[in-house]
Amino acid sequence: MGRRLELDAVRGLMLVWITLTHLPTIASTYVNQPFGFVSAAEGFIFLSALFTGRIYYRMAQHDGYRAMTVKLWLRTLRLYGYHALLLAFAFLVAVPIASRGNRPGLHNLLDFYFIAGPKQSIAEAALLIYRPPLLDILPMYIIFLIFTSTALLLSRRFGWKLILWGAVMLWTFAQFGFRQSEHSFMSKFIPTHIPLNEMGSFDLWAWQFLWIAGIWLGVRWGRGDLAIETWAKRALIPAAVIASAMFELRRAISHGLQLGPYEFLFDKWHLGPLRVLNFVAVAAMLIVAQSVLKPLAIRPLVLLGQSSLQVFCVHLLFCFAGLTLLGNASMLSRWQQAGLLAATFTAMLLTAKLFSKVEAKQERQPRTDAPLRLKNPEPTLAPRTEAAPAPVNNIGSPMPVTAATPGD
Repeated sequence: MGRRLELDAVRGLMLVWITLTHLPTIASTYVNQPFGFVSAAEGFIFLSALFTGRIYYRMAQHDGYRAMTVKLWLRTLRLYGYHALLLAFAFLVAVPIASRGNRPGLHNLLDFYFIAGPKQSIAEAALLIYRPPLLDILPMYIIFLIFTSTALLLSRRFGWKLILWGAVMLWTFAQFGFRQSEHSFMSKFIPTHIPLNEMGSFDLWAWQFLWIAGIWLGVRWGRGDLAIETWAKRALIPAAVIASAMFELRRAISHGLQLGPYEFLFDKWHLGPLRVLNFVAVAAMLIVAQSVLKPLAIRPLVLLGQSSLQVFCVHLLFCFAGLTLLGNASMLSRWQQAGLLAATFTAMLLTAKLFSKVEAKQERQPRTDAPLRLKNPEPTLAPRTEAAPAPVNNIGSPMPVTAATPGD
């Protein structure tokens, strides 16, 4: 299968979307979930899983599962290195600035550091336990990568049915407060004494479902038996109805509608069921419209998508810079906003240009002359239907930019 530049462009678009949401500018008001109960975070995590499943499954088939596992762990360590550099910047540069007391947005971002002290904060951040707002997507990505090789090895032995059902069960438990129960239980045995809200906004027990679904679909893509276009065409009409209804409901909420006891169905951080349904509906519509959208795969977006993780890390540095510029003000001036946006996207594009060739090489197709190892072929999949895959309230609505906003 050839490289799909349009998917790289979609990943790049997700990064632009995330950046505009995170930066303290007026743009964040308009780009936060404008199409219903779908944010850039879902697209970023799912597409990353999709590419990971495809790349490392094909690597396992051509180079063996041992080589695949080594490569996957090396990539995980490299991403952990990026995360460590971001933590070093936060603790060595942002903390001294925030400690002056005249930049509440930056202080709120790191409030646990000031409460617990540097020793506990640094140690638990290094162990991926303490995950401050804005710095919580990359640790989640790293944790998922750690278990990806295990999932691929288990799928080789038992098939995907058991893994998918396990992911669904964990996601279901997460809807009923499993994260809180697990935190309370583990706190009795591990003396971390860290509040649950400081362990990242995203409920990993719920979001693992999106990752596992993406890995599974990526494996099927790598095998060449992913008839996703056929499924999308069949689901187009109900998908359009669902997406339209969610869009209108989201607009009604922005004008004051209260969901009350039904808010958990749309909860972003626990990946509520109707949120998953909305994501699947939008995905089906985009798949059907891919021929129309393909010309939008312009080179800047492709470059951003091909080095998405490095670009993501760079954008966080400018989020810190924006909160520093904000100070005690409620909003940056127009010139400050324009300058921040221009500097951020310039740095992101330069980073993309620097790293895109390296990342593209990592995702290259296996050599046609490489021996295909099929001594232990993967079991045939039983299911044929495609699986679907303080600051912000449960459905992810934006709050004033003076507060630190977790990753959207």
